[in-house]
Amino acid sequence: MTPDDILRELYDKTLVGNAPAVLELTEAGLELGMGPETLLFDALIPSLEEVGARFERGDFFVPEMLIAGRAMSGAMNRLRPLLAETGAQTVGTFVMGTVKGDVHDIGKNLVNIMLEGAGFHVIDLGVQVAPEKFVAAIQEHQPDIVGFSAFLTTTMPMFKANLNALQKAGLRDQVIVMVGGAPVTQEYADAVGADAYAADASATVKKAKDLIARRRAAVPV
Repeated sequence: MTPDDILRELYDKTLVGNAPAVLELTEAGLELGMGPETLLFDALIPSLEEVGARFERGDFFVPEMLIAGRAMSGAMNRLRPLLAETGAQTVGTFVMGTVKGDVHDIGKNLVNIMLEGAGFHVIDLGVQVAPEKFVAAIQEHQPDIVGFSAFLTTTMPMFKANLNALQKAGLRDQVIVMVGGAPVTQEYADAVGADAYAADASATVKKAKDLIARRRAAVPV
């Protein structure tokens, strides 16, 4: 196979979520001497962007997004250390967690996969994340964005508790706050003082990129 063949196949196999083939093609590309950033930016990311576009059009649904994301994730596990060695530039750093009292993570995990696929460095704090853990992660990693996820209506008030904790720690102005989850709405996000709300994984990636670009454009160099 030529490098062009590998990129084309990698795109196609990621699109349909064929994880074994994606990993095999990733290895084949590396053996041919292709750079990890080439495999990522010329095949994997464009494929996942197409998955997101198809989801928005209603051609793909959550199961298709999940299997494509998992296929991409397998390749990323192989490429991540190699990309770190090349010093490949990330879009931004995103700290993510499901709020305290909530153990749901399928939606969060899908968002993480899509963000990583789009070139973000994602730090996943897991589920049942207390406000002080979000504060500590922001202090340690200095992310561009922090994401709060809630699946249960009863845990949505934790958004406000988290924001209050960031305010108290003097971190609120240093980080963009995004919220999401099944019961969450734009109105609720506005009410608690979040910077943005996203209804699904694809929207999260678009909004995150836009928010970072706007914030960086507003900061004098």
